[in-house]
Amino acid sequence: MSALPRSALIALLGATLMLGLTTPMAQAAQSLAEVQAKVQRLEEDATSAAEGAQEAKVRLGELTKTLNGIKAKAAAQGQTLNTLAQSLGSIAIEQYKAGGLSSSLELLFSSDPTLYLSSAGSLDAITRRKSAELRKYEAAQQRLNATTLTVNDKLALVTAAQRKFKAQSALALSKLQEAEALLSKLKKADRERLAKLAAAQEDADQASSTIAARSASGVSGRAGTALKYALKQIGDRYVFGAAGLVTWDCSGLTMRAYQAAGVSLPHSSAAQSRIGKKVSLKALKPGDLLFYGRPVSHVGMYLGGGTMVHAPRSGSRVKVTTSGSLGRKPLVGARRY
Repeated sequence: MSALPRSALIALLGATLMLGLTTPMAQAAQSLAEVQAKVQRLEEDATSAAEGAQEAKVRLGELTKTLNGIKAKAAAQGQTLNTLAQSLGSIAIEQYKAGGLSSSLELLFSSDPTLYLSSAGSLDAITRRKSAELRKYEAAQQRLNATTLTVNDKLALVTAAQRKFKAQSALALSKLQEAEALLSKLKKADRERLAKLAAAQEDADQASSTIAARSASGVSGRAGTALKYALKQIGDRYVFGAAGLVTWDCSGLTMRAYQAAGVSLPHSSAAQSRIGKKVSLKALKPGDLLFYGRPVSHVGMYLGGGTMVHAPRSGSRVKVTTSGSLGRKPLVGARRY
């Protein structure tokens, strides 16, 4: 084999050196990109868990309200029962439970024993009155027993909702902690680089979102009011469970936006997806709410032209984005209010 010319050897050596220098750099860049993608997935998982916590919180509130109403009913029924018991006396109640009133007990409970002795007709009247009162007592006792059972059932549901709320909240926190642990393993320079890249992307999104918001000027009615409110929050940070006035989660933003339009919505994307008028995804109008995930764990507000305004996830800000599927969360439905 003939020797390579000197110039070819120099070129080959240079290429080898460059390859040796660029490969670790490329690997480092790839590693950073992988970490960034994992962190974003964890933030999205945390956001989904947080919405699960919001749904449990809404359910807990509903159950607690119902439980308190039933407890108040039980208290009133208990008072009625006590009043009846006081008017009858324990001896009459026990005799009634045993099978009815005897003539001697009727004499005891008669307010006028002389009348009892002198008039059988009066005895019959007293017997009927006392029997009717005792039947009222028995019916009141049965109602109270039934209400008490209902209280116990609702209390069990409240306890279950409390457990779910705590579990979902803990899951959201654990996902964020996992993301922070990933970032902490990076060099300081790499963490700063990722933070700058993320901030630059958010700034760019905010600028484009502000431009896109101008298209809502022609929307009227409740939808227009809600949409304008949501668009005014562009650039605000996402925070778990937040519903304004400077931080938001996805359902907190849509709840407050429609509240400004006179429509009351719960603070939960899943709960919001169960009320209002169901709308075909082919017939969307600005202001319609879009729901994502199975089960539902995210909500945004349709802007038009295949876009929506929403509070995306932890680490992000309120912005306008496309309204198709969000990563691993498919678009599953829409509602109009």
